[in-house]
Amino acid sequence: MFFLFAIEKQCYYCFIVIDRKKIPSFVSHVTKRLQDAGFEAWLVGGCVRDLIMERVPKDWDIATNARPEQVQEVFKDLRTVYENTFGTVTVLNRPVSHENVSGETFEETQVTTYRSEGKYTDFRHPDEVSYETNIEKDLERRDFTMNAIAYDPVKDAIKDIFGGLKDIKDKVIQSVLNPADRFKEDALRMMRAVRFSTQLGFAISHETLGAIMDNKELLNEISKERIRDEFIKIIDSKNPGIGLGLMQKTGLLEYVIPELLEGVGCEQKGAHIYDVFEHIVHALQHAADKGYSLEVRLSALFHDIGKPKTRRYDRSKDKYTFFGHEVVGAKMAKSILERLKFSRETVTRVTTLVRNHMFFSDTEKITLSAVRRIIRNVGPEHIWELMEVRECDRVGMKKKEAPYRLRKYHAMIEEALRDPISVGQLAIDGAYLIGELHMKPGPRMGWILHALLEEVLNDPTKNTAEHLSELAKTLDSLPDGALKALGERGKEKKEELEGQEIEKLHEKHGVKK
Repeated sequence: MFFLFAIEKQCYYCFIVIDRKKIPSFVSHVTKRLQDAGFEAWLVGGCVRDLIMERVPKDWDIATNARPEQVQEVFKDLRTVYENTFGTVTVLNRPVSHENVSGETFEETQVTTYRSEGKYTDFRHPDEVSYETNIEKDLERRDFTMNAIAYDPVKDAIKDIFGGLKDIKDKVIQSVLNPADRFKEDALRMMRAVRFSTQLGFAISHETLGAIMDNKELLNEISKERIRDEFIKIIDSKNPGIGLGLMQKTGLLEYVIPELLEGVGCEQKGAHIYDVFEHIVHALQHAADKGYSLEVRLSALFHDIGKPKTRRYDRSKDKYTFFGHEVVGAKMAKSILERLKFSRETVTRVTTLVRNHMFFSDTEKITLSAVRRIIRNVGPEHIWELMEVRECDRVGMKKKEAPYRLRKYHAMIEEALRDPISVGQLAIDGAYLIGELHMKPGPRMGWILHALLEEVLNDPTKNTAEHLSELAKTLDSLPDGALKALGERGKEKKEELEGQEIEKLHEKHGVKK
């Protein structure tokens, strides 16, 4: 990927191979039109980093020396939106003459005038913005060197004045110029450093890491919504365990979820070889390794958060107990998620999973009624998520992923969820026999329905109202003794097939009945 470095006017230029086919045609069109109009136009930010790393960019940003009104003039034939004070114009691939159609979407890219920024008294927005005439000044205001690279797709040229290409090659996250200044401008950049580390697998430089530790309290100035969004990206990455460890090491965790720090050094003994914090980190990482949903990852993160508050020492057995930690943990998880402004749906799902993660313990005492009860508690649509949390809990103890106990749970849940063989599957029912065939309720009706069930079990094609109605009339003419014998035979057939289906489930999961 990297071929040659040269120095010219204190700017680093590097000849690299970038696949320009990955750049949307509309983005290339916008840069070319700006240049044809006599302006500079560079791709900047994360899209350039991703192109260099041979990743597919999600967003496309263009920097130019054209002022916002000049950008709008260049694209006066297209729809443009300019509703901010930062010099950013959104250009849509939509002719001005095009009528609005509900639900219709268009390609778009953001074009921002080169700028420098004044002080950030709110640690988020600059107090003043000054337009600049050269790309170098614009790159100075960016967060990390890997995001401070500019690429001209028309001329196939790269401008790198802060060594971002080398840092990408070395897999290092390093601030542009003084890291403390960058974090005082926007304190959320400290969270972004952790997020990039988890997403890209990069290390954070010693200087940048130190600046995070020195300025961590500035997170208090950031809205909970912005913190939540960065936290979600960390948890939803491939390496959330690393992210959580970095947040603890740098002190950021204290300003995001301080409750998790109660688990640091909280010994568990017994089957646990890790303290509570280490255990939940391993549980969370397993959820990521398996590609589980955000809700399962959050549940794995919070499933034992109530343990430090419920820990009691049993001197006679030399062990700790954590009775009710799932109840306390569910309340803590709810409070944390609401504080971070998660959606009501996410709060409910995670809280329910945390509350019920201790649902079984002894496989020999598990009953189908208990399984059905837990399915009602969490909902049939979420029962398998609960099993995933249970699996994460076990792997977080450095135990096997699918031991006999978990396989037994799976078999019993499938058994509880499957539709049992019953007369309810017939095309006609008791109400039909009473209303249409004028039969009287009583034992004879039950015998008739079970006899009809045997007929259908032997040949499912006969499960029609017409066929069963005629057969029911014939059965109703039989004396009690003969009809009862047929009904009992139907029950036996049902129970035999039920047993065969359950046996298949147990064989599937490798468990005993």
